[in-house]
Amino acid sequence: MSNVPSLMAGIGREMKHLAERQRVIAQNIANSETPGFKSREVEAPDFGDLLNQQNQGGTPHVARPRVQITSGMASLGASPIGAGSVILDKDISETKPDGNNVTLEDQLLRMSQVQADFTAMTNLYRKQQSLLKTALGRGGG
Repeated sequence: MSNVPSLMAGIGREMKHLAERQRVIAQNIANSETPGFKSREVEAPDFGDLLNQQNQGGTPHVARPRVQITSGMASLGASPIGAGSVILDKDISETKPDGNNVTLEDQLLRMSQVQADFTAMTNLYRKQQSLLKTALGRGGG
């Protein structure tokens, strides 16, 4: 039973990530005609953090490399990137003459992927709830 809270926490974390991604994609679409606007994306959550929380002191350790922003880098305009933060999109297909790199087709494909992922997470959540009800003898069938 100890895996249940971790599974539910993982599903909740992914749903929050998908909601943030949907918000950023909507902003990209809204600014698709704004000169100089650069497409943004949400950094994927670090799977290593979830794994490390599950192990709680065990030997397996997975970590994403972290970049520390120095004062020199900050003076040049660099900003620290936090977990789940909004970053400039590196996977763009074109840049318009006005500097805008939002492609509606790319954004709509991403939106449909977010919808499919959200549906998968919702189904996992429902299935987990059904299994818990069955285990408790309340009929989850």
